Amino acid sequence: MTPSPPVLVDGLAHRYGSRQALAGITFQVEAGEIFGLLGPNGSGKTTLFRILSTLMPPGAGRALIFGFDVAAQPADVRRRIGVVFQSPALDGHLTVAENLRHHARLQGLGGAQRRQRVDEALAALGLAERADDAVKTLSGGLRRRVDLARGLLHDPSLLILDEPSTGLDPGARRQLWQHLDTVRGRRPLTILLTSHFMEEGDRCQRVAILDAGRLVALDTPAALRKTVGGSVVTVRGEEDGDGGEALAAAIRERFQLETQVLDGSVRIAHPEGATLVPRLAAAFPGRLASVSVQSPTLEDVFIQRTGHGFHMASPAEAGQ
Repeated sequence: MTPSPPVLVDGLAHRYGSRQALAGITFQVEAGEIFGLLGPNGSGKTTLFRILSTLMPPGAGRALIFGFDVAAQPADVRRRIGVVFQSPALDGHLTVAENLRHHARLQGLGGAQRRQRVDEALAALGLAERADDAVKTLSGGLRRRVDLARGLLHDPSLLILDEPSTGLDPGARRQLWQHLDTVRGRRPLTILLTSHFMEEGDRCQRVAILDAGRLVALDTPAALRKTVGGSVVTVRGEEDGDGGEALAAAIRERFQLETQVLDGSVRIAHPEGATLVPRLAAAFPGRLASVSVQSPTLEDVFIQRTGHGFHMASPAEAGQ
Protein backbone atom coordinates (compact mmCIF):
# COMPACT_ATOMS: atom_id res chain seq x y z
CA MET A 1 0.00 0.00 0.00
CA THR A 2 1.40 3.38 -1.03
CA PRO A 3 1.80 5.66 2.03
CA SER A 4 -0.21 8.86 2.07
CA PRO A 5 1.77 12.02 1.27
CA PRO A 6 2.51 14.41 4.14
CA VAL A 7 0.24 17.05 2.58
CA LEU A 8 -2.47 16.71 -0.07
CA VAL A 9 -4.47 19.82 -0.91
CA ASP A 10 -7.31 19.28 -3.37
CA GLY A 11 -9.45 22.12 -4.69
CA LEU A 12 -9.15 24.08 -1.44
CA ALA A 13 -11.25 27.25 -1.37
CA HIS A 14 -12.21 29.74 1.32
CA ARG A 15 -14.03 33.05 1.49
CA TYR A 16 -14.17 35.90 3.97
CA GLY A 17 -17.53 37.40 3.19
CA SER A 18 -17.40 38.54 -0.43
CA ARG A 19 -13.63 38.12 -0.74
CA GLN A 20 -12.17 34.92 -2.16
CA ALA A 21 -9.11 34.14 -0.02
CA LEU A 22 -8.40 30.77 -1.68
CA ALA A 23 -9.69 29.80 -5.11
CA GLY A 24 -9.41 26.07 -5.74
CA ILE A 25 -5.80 25.46 -4.65
CA THR A 26 -4.36 22.01 -5.44
CA PHE A 27 -0.87 20.67 -4.66
CA GLN A 28 0.95 17.82 -2.90
CA VAL A 29 3.99 17.81 -0.63
CA GLU A 30 6.29 14.78 -0.78
CA ALA A 31 7.93 13.06 2.19
CA GLY A 32 11.21 14.66 3.29
CA GLU A 33 10.62 17.74 1.15
CA ILE A 34 11.08 21.41 2.05
CA PHE A 35 8.07 23.00 0.36
CA GLY A 36 7.54 26.76 0.25
CA LEU A 37 4.28 28.68 -0.06
CA LEU A 38 5.34 32.08 -1.39
CA GLY A 39 3.31 35.19 -2.02
CA PRO A 40 2.69 38.77 -0.89
CA ASN A 41 0.33 39.75 1.90
CA GLY A 42 -3.21 38.92 0.85
CA SER A 43 -2.17 36.05 -1.41
CA GLY A 44 -3.83 33.38 0.75
CA LYS A 45 -0.77 32.00 2.56
CA THR A 46 -2.05 32.66 6.07
CA THR A 47 -5.48 31.24 5.32
CA LEU A 48 -3.85 28.09 3.95
CA PHE A 49 -1.58 27.88 7.02
CA ARG A 50 -4.58 28.13 9.35
CA ILE A 51 -6.42 25.38 7.50
CA LEU A 52 -3.44 22.99 7.38
CA SER A 53 -2.71 23.53 11.08
CA THR A 54 -6.38 22.73 11.94
CA LEU A 55 -7.10 26.24 13.23
CA MET A 56 -10.03 26.66 10.82
CA PRO A 57 -11.97 24.45 8.40
CA PRO A 58 -11.87 25.12 4.65
CA GLY A 59 -14.89 26.54 2.90
CA ALA A 60 -14.63 23.97 0.12
CA GLY A 61 -12.28 21.26 -1.09
CA ARG A 62 -10.15 19.16 1.22
CA ALA A 63 -6.74 19.06 2.86
CA LEU A 64 -5.20 15.80 4.08
CA ILE A 65 -2.17 15.42 6.38
CA PHE A 66 -0.74 11.90 6.11
CA GLY A 67 -4.18 10.82 4.89
CA PHE A 68 -6.12 12.46 7.74
CA ASP A 69 -8.66 15.16 6.92
CA VAL A 70 -7.79 18.43 8.67
CA ALA A 71 -11.48 19.28 9.18
CA ALA A 72 -12.88 15.84 10.07
CA GLN A 73 -9.87 14.38 11.94
CA PRO A 74 -8.04 17.32 13.56
CA ALA A 75 -6.76 15.34 16.56
CA ASP A 76 -5.05 12.79 14.29
CA VAL A 77 -3.50 15.64 12.30
CA ARG A 78 -2.23 17.49 15.39
CA ARG A 79 -0.38 14.43 16.64
CA ARG A 80 1.64 14.38 13.43
CA ILE A 81 2.45 18.06 12.90
CA GLY A 82 4.58 20.66 14.61
CA VAL A 83 3.46 24.26 14.17
CA VAL A 84 5.60 27.40 14.44
CA PHE A 85 3.53 30.57 14.29
CA GLN A 86 4.63 33.93 12.92
CA SER A 87 4.58 35.35 16.46
CA PRO A 88 6.43 33.14 18.96
CA ALA A 89 4.14 31.10 21.25
CA LEU A 90 6.39 31.58 24.26
CA ASP A 91 6.18 33.11 27.75
CA GLY A 92 8.85 35.78 27.96
CA HIS A 93 9.04 35.62 31.74
CA LEU A 94 9.92 31.91 31.76
CA THR A 95 13.34 30.55 30.92
CA VAL A 96 14.03 28.69 27.70
CA ALA A 97 13.96 25.33 29.48
CA GLU A 98 10.81 26.21 31.43
CA ASN A 99 9.00 27.11 28.22
CA LEU A 100 9.98 23.83 26.62
CA ARG A 101 9.03 21.76 29.68
CA HIS A 102 5.65 23.50 29.85
CA HIS A 103 4.89 22.82 26.21
CA ALA A 104 6.11 19.23 26.54
CA ARG A 105 3.52 18.71 29.27
CA LEU A 106 0.82 20.17 26.99
CA GLN A 107 1.89 17.61 24.38
CA GLY A 108 1.35 14.81 26.90
CA LEU A 109 5.05 14.08 27.42
CA GLY A 110 5.98 13.10 30.97
CA GLY A 111 8.86 12.09 33.18
CA ALA A 112 12.03 10.83 31.54
CA GLN A 113 10.61 11.22 28.02
CA ARG A 114 9.91 14.92 28.62
CA ARG A 115 13.41 15.54 29.96
CA GLN A 116 14.95 13.68 27.04
CA ARG A 117 12.95 15.56 24.42
CA VAL A 118 13.72 18.94 25.99
CA ASP A 119 17.44 18.13 26.19
CA GLU A 120 17.45 16.91 22.57
CA ALA A 121 15.66 20.05 21.36
CA LEU A 122 18.07 22.32 23.24
CA ALA A 123 21.06 20.52 21.72
CA ALA A 124 19.65 20.38 18.18
CA LEU A 125 18.94 24.12 18.11
CA GLY A 126 22.15 25.19 19.85
CA LEU A 127 20.29 26.44 22.93
CA ALA A 128 21.81 24.37 25.74
CA GLU A 129 23.90 27.29 27.02
CA ARG A 130 20.82 29.56 27.07
CA ALA A 131 18.49 27.08 28.80
CA ASP A 132 18.32 29.13 32.02
CA ASP A 133 17.90 32.52 30.31
CA ALA A 134 14.51 34.23 30.36
CA VAL A 135 13.04 34.26 26.86
CA LYS A 136 12.39 38.03 27.05
CA THR A 137 16.16 38.62 27.25
CA LEU A 138 16.88 36.80 23.97
CA SER A 139 17.34 38.28 20.52
CA GLY A 140 14.68 37.75 17.86
CA GLY A 141 16.74 35.05 16.20
CA LEU A 142 17.19 33.11 19.45
CA ARG A 143 13.49 33.39 20.29
CA ARG A 144 12.68 31.94 16.88
CA ARG A 145 15.01 29.02 17.60
CA VAL A 146 13.30 28.40 20.94
CA ASP A 147 9.93 28.44 19.18
CA LEU A 148 11.27 26.00 16.61
CA ALA A 149 12.44 23.72 19.43
CA ARG A 150 8.94 23.95 20.94
CA GLY A 151 7.37 22.85 17.67
CA LEU A 152 9.64 19.79 17.48
CA LEU A 153 9.24 18.50 21.06
CA HIS A 154 6.65 15.82 20.25
CA ASP A 155 8.71 14.50 17.32
CA PRO A 156 6.34 15.49 14.48
CA SER A 157 6.68 14.11 10.97
CA LEU A 158 5.62 17.42 9.41
CA LEU A 159 6.74 20.88 10.53
CA ILE A 160 4.60 23.82 9.39
CA LEU A 161 6.12 27.28 9.74
CA ASP A 162 4.30 30.57 9.16
CA GLU A 163 6.64 33.35 8.00
CA PRO A 164 9.54 32.04 10.14
CA SER A 165 11.96 34.79 9.03
CA THR A 166 9.69 37.76 9.75
CA GLY A 167 11.45 40.24 12.03
CA LEU A 168 14.85 38.59 11.69
CA ASP A 169 17.94 40.27 10.29
CA PRO A 170 19.76 38.55 7.40
CA GLY A 171 22.26 36.87 9.73
CA ALA A 172 19.51 35.45 11.94
CA ARG A 173 17.67 34.20 8.85
CA ARG A 174 20.76 32.30 7.71
CA GLN A 175 21.17 30.79 11.18
CA LEU A 176 17.53 29.73 11.21
CA TRP A 177 18.01 27.82 7.96
CA GLN A 178 21.23 26.29 9.23
CA HIS A 179 19.38 24.96 12.27
CA LEU A 180 16.55 23.62 10.12
CA ASP A 181 19.15 21.75 8.08
CA THR A 182 20.68 20.41 11.30
CA VAL A 183 17.31 19.13 12.52
CA ARG A 184 16.57 17.46 9.18
CA GLY A 185 19.99 15.83 9.28
CA ARG A 186 19.16 14.16 12.59
CA ARG A 187 15.72 12.74 11.71
CA PRO A 188 13.23 12.39 8.83
CA LEU A 189 11.19 15.57 8.61
CA THR A 190 9.00 17.22 6.00
CA ILE A 191 8.81 21.02 6.16
CA LEU A 192 6.12 23.29 4.75
CA LEU A 193 6.64 27.01 5.22
CA THR A 194 5.01 30.25 4.16
CA SER A 195 7.06 33.32 3.30
CA HIS A 196 6.81 36.67 1.60
CA PHE A 197 10.59 36.65 1.11
CA MET A 198 10.86 35.29 -2.42
CA GLU A 199 14.58 34.59 -2.01
CA GLU A 200 13.70 32.00 0.65
CA GLY A 201 12.09 29.95 -2.10
CA ASP A 202 15.57 29.10 -3.36
CA ARG A 203 16.15 27.15 -0.13
CA CYS A 204 13.13 24.93 -0.86
CA GLN A 205 13.01 21.86 -3.07
CA ARG A 206 9.72 23.05 -4.56
CA VAL A 207 7.63 26.18 -4.24
CA ALA A 208 4.02 27.14 -4.83
CA ILE A 209 3.57 30.84 -5.64
CA LEU A 210 0.21 32.35 -4.69
CA ASP A 211 -1.43 35.58 -5.77
CA ALA A 212 -4.89 36.79 -4.72
CA GLY A 213 -5.85 33.30 -3.57
CA ARG A 214 -4.77 31.53 -6.74
CA LEU A 215 -1.86 29.22 -7.46
CA VAL A 216 0.13 30.91 -10.24
CA ALA A 217 3.27 28.71 -10.27
CA LEU A 218 4.38 25.34 -8.86
CA ASP A 219 7.74 23.67 -9.48
CA THR A 220 11.36 23.63 -8.38
CA PRO A 221 12.93 27.11 -8.11
CA ALA A 222 15.36 26.32 -10.93
CA ALA A 223 12.61 25.13 -13.28
CA LEU A 224 10.49 28.20 -12.57
CA ARG A 225 13.38 30.59 -13.26
CA LYS A 226 13.99 28.87 -16.59
CA THR A 227 10.45 29.74 -17.69
CA VAL A 228 11.36 33.44 -17.56
CA GLY A 229 14.30 33.15 -19.96
CA GLY A 230 18.05 33.52 -19.89
CA SER A 231 18.08 36.96 -18.28
CA VAL A 232 15.96 39.96 -17.37
CA VAL A 233 16.84 43.39 -18.77
CA THR A 234 15.47 46.40 -16.89
CA VAL A 235 15.41 49.79 -18.62
CA ARG A 236 14.49 53.16 -17.15
CA GLY A 237 14.02 56.18 -19.40
CA GLU A 238 15.20 59.76 -18.89
CA GLU A 239 12.37 61.93 -17.52
CA ASP A 240 9.71 59.43 -18.57
CA GLY A 241 6.49 61.26 -17.74
CA ASP A 242 4.22 58.38 -18.73
CA GLY A 243 5.75 55.84 -16.38
CA GLY A 244 7.70 54.06 -19.09
CA GLU A 245 4.80 53.15 -21.39
CA ALA A 246 6.11 55.09 -24.41
CA LEU A 247 9.58 53.59 -24.06
CA ALA A 248 8.10 50.11 -23.72
CA ALA A 249 6.07 50.62 -26.89
CA ALA A 250 9.14 51.90 -28.77
CA ILE A 251 11.20 48.87 -27.70
CA ARG A 252 8.43 46.50 -28.75
CA GLU A 253 8.17 48.14 -32.17
CA ARG A 254 11.93 48.34 -32.76
CA PHE A 255 12.97 44.88 -31.53
CA GLN A 256 9.73 42.87 -31.64
CA LEU A 257 10.12 41.97 -27.96
CA GLU A 258 7.56 41.50 -25.21
CA THR A 259 7.87 44.14 -22.50
CA GLN A 260 6.37 44.75 -19.07
CA VAL A 261 6.21 48.10 -17.30
CA LEU A 262 6.63 48.01 -13.55
CA ASP A 263 7.20 50.99 -11.25
CA GLY A 264 8.28 53.17 -14.20
CA SER A 265 10.80 50.65 -15.53
CA VAL A 266 10.57 48.50 -18.64
CA ARG A 267 11.32 44.81 -18.09
CA ILE A 268 12.34 42.47 -20.92
CA ALA A 269 12.93 38.71 -20.58
CA HIS A 270 15.60 37.82 -23.11
CA PRO A 271 17.73 34.69 -23.73
CA GLU A 272 20.90 36.80 -24.14
CA GLY A 273 20.32 39.99 -22.22
CA ALA A 274 23.96 41.07 -22.29
CA THR A 275 23.86 41.32 -26.09
CA LEU A 276 20.61 43.30 -25.98
CA VAL A 277 21.96 46.07 -23.73
CA PRO A 278 24.31 47.74 -26.31
CA ARG A 279 21.61 47.44 -28.97
CA LEU A 280 19.16 49.29 -26.74
CA ALA A 281 21.73 52.00 -26.00
CA ALA A 282 22.44 52.45 -29.70
CA ALA A 283 18.75 52.49 -30.64
CA PHE A 284 17.73 55.10 -28.03
CA PRO A 285 20.71 57.48 -27.57
CA GLY A 286 20.18 59.97 -24.75
CA ARG A 287 16.81 58.46 -23.88
CA LEU A 288 17.90 55.82 -21.36
CA ALA A 289 18.71 56.72 -17.76
CA SER A 290 19.81 53.19 -16.82
CA VAL A 291 19.97 49.67 -18.18
CA SER A 292 20.65 46.55 -16.09
CA VAL A 293 20.72 42.83 -16.75
CA GLN A 294 20.45 39.97 -14.25
CA SER A 295 19.57 36.31 -14.04
CA PRO A 296 15.86 35.61 -13.39
CA THR A 297 14.67 35.38 -9.80
CA LEU A 298 11.51 33.93 -8.32
CA GLU A 299 10.20 37.48 -8.08
CA ASP A 300 10.63 37.70 -11.87
CA VAL A 301 8.54 34.52 -12.13
CA PHE A 302 5.84 36.18 -10.03
CA ILE A 303 5.88 39.32 -12.17
CA GLN A 304 5.74 37.31 -15.38
CA ARG A 305 2.78 35.22 -14.18
CA THR A 306 0.78 38.05 -12.63
CA GLY A 307 1.77 41.18 -14.56
CA HIS A 308 2.39 43.17 -11.37
CA GLY A 309 5.00 43.57 -8.68
CA PHE A 310 5.32 41.40 -5.63
CA HIS A 311 4.22 44.01 -3.08
CA MET A 312 1.03 45.20 -4.74
CA ALA A 313 -1.50 43.26 -2.64
CA SER A 314 -4.41 45.24 -1.24
CA PRO A 315 -3.78 46.40 2.35
CA ALA A 316 -7.29 45.15 3.22
CA GLU A 317 -6.15 41.64 2.34
CA ALA A 318 -2.97 41.67 4.42
CA GLY A 319 -2.71 38.72 6.75
CA GLN A 320 -5.35 36.63 4.98
